[in-house]
Amino acid sequence: MKIIIAGCGKIGSALTRSLVREGHDVTVIDKKKSSVDELVNICDVRGFYGNAADPDVLQEAEVSKADMLIAATSTDELNMLSCFFAKKMGVQHTVARIRNADYNDDNLPFIKQQLGLSMAINPEYQTANTVFNLLKLPSAVKIETFSNRNLEMVDLRLKSDSSLHGLQLSEMRDRYKGNYLVCTVIRGENVFIPGGDFTLQSGDTIGVIAAPNEIPKLLKQLKLMKKQARNIMILGAGRITYYLSKKLASLGTNVKVIDKDLEKCEQLAEQLPSCAVICGDGAEQELLLQEGIRSMDAFIALTGIDEENILLSVFAGAFHTSKVICKVNREGLTEIAESLGLDCVISPEKTVTDIILRYVRALTSTVGSRIETLYQLADGKAEAVEFVVTPDFPAAGIPLKDLRLKTNILIAGIVRNRKSMIPAGKDVILPGDKVIVVSTGRTITDLTDIIK
Repeated sequence: MKIIIAGCGKIGSALTRSLVREGHDVTVIDKKKSSVDELVNICDVRGFYGNAADPDVLQEAEVSKADMLIAATSTDELNMLSCFFAKKMGVQHTVARIRNADYNDDNLPFIKQQLGLSMAINPEYQTANTVFNLLKLPSAVKIETFSNRNLEMVDLRLKSDSSLHGLQLSEMRDRYKGNYLVCTVIRGENVFIPGGDFTLQSGDTIGVIAAPNEIPKLLKQLKLMKKQARNIMILGAGRITYYLSKKLASLGTNVKVIDKDLEKCEQLAEQLPSCAVICGDGAEQELLLQEGIRSMDAFIALTGIDEENILLSVFAGAFHTSKVICKVNREGLTEIAESLGLDCVISPEKTVTDIILRYVRALTSTVGSRIETLYQLADGKAEAVEFVVTPDFPAAGIPLKDLRLKTNILIAGIVRNRKSMIPAGKDVILPGDKVIVVSTGRTITDLTDIIK
């Protein structure tokens, strides 16, 4: 597809790299010459300088020949206007990043309809959802959901004293009963789709897929179950904190927010009167101690400074806080954060990239299925894709054991009539099913891509 990305900031840059890797023809637009030049040099894309809401700039970038425009500048209004002009100039699919809470409540459906937007995406809201899910299951490093939560994929980090160390997966299934499947293992920089003879080691991160009610049963058997967080400290009073605190407050959770920006603190306190908002420098450890970091069930670092988030998350972890979540925007710092013992590192850029990649790949699907959900795993080295099976799927009704699947492919789950199953060899795929496929080393745009 020919795709134009307006805005070369963090999200625009992440999208450009991902879409180029997927083989799309990408053009970028930004007012800042250095940002455009960097992406042109690194990703070998076409670049134009200027205002993405200027019809002359869009015309110069040949927007009329594009299949899609993604507007990800720092200004909501500019993004909406850019998409509006692009639609008028012939682009079929337009995606706008819209962050302002005023636009994301009751007004969003009206805005999408009037502007002809294919998708409106709010990185902060989506990131808040990610953090909220992690707080509901504190034992997990990461949680991905499929088929309206009929199946979940949970990442678990094996500690040095893990009871799974040295066990083959077949032995794990014998010892720890349940309807689950270990579908990925991340070990260092490598990711595996393991067979029954795969031996687990301390330090591995295992991806387990199961129905939501099965996961707590497994965690209890593994003695990994942690209580849900009731007392939470959040560092940073930005948009993610607003959306997250609003969700937590509705559950009666005790939330304490710390930020040194008085204006942000006053605004958040007015919007969410049930939350305790402290104006102070969260980088001062004495303040964190005074505000009770020792007694918190969870600590979440959401400031705009990655290094500060990492260091203060490590500090919180020293008090054996049940759940520590750290926001890191710069890709290069994620590995550093994890090497310091931070299991839960989140990135708004990755969250948005997954959502838009899913949409783009769904548009390129051909025969037999459509894409419902897509998650990139292990820094893009693997992915989990949920397909809805259409009536023309050529392998429908054939037992899975008789399918000739390509290498590094795993059919990890099937949802039929809202009932989830971990498939066995005798099971079949039927039209209307939702099928979760995990793969490494290949891009899957259609369910037929898994068959030799």
